[in-house]
Amino acid sequence: MIDDYFRSVQALLSALPVVRNFNMSFDRRSDYVGFVRGVVYFADDSALHIREFINTQEGIQRFTYAYHYQRSSATLIFRYDDAPHYPELTGFPHHKHDGSETNVVATSPPDLAAVFDEIERLIGLS
Repeated sequence: MIDDYFRSVQALLSALPVVRNFNMSFDRRSDYVGFVRGVVYFADDSALHIREFINTQEGIQRFTYAYHYQRSSATLIFRYDDAPHYPELTGFPHHKHDGSETNVVATSPPDLAAVFDEIERLIGLS
């Protein structure tokens, strides 16, 4: 059920010592489909903007997602997304903007836990 997924996201955010605070919205569209949107602020004043459109009927399926991580100055650190604008990349449409909008690499779609692990490594708390 989508409500279980929403609770798991809230539990993950609450359990991470690197998270200073967060502002999330959870929009339940049906028993299995929902939209997650919000911003997570970290101990070093960086921020992660999250957008996920999720179906939980058979596991966790992301219809669309974006995880945009930036410095307090709003400069990009990385962004994972599935916008269909790099068809030449392996694993299209999944990709990562690493350090700039133009430095794009092929990637598998991460889940939120993997994104938070990467952020903790960058901040130096893991």
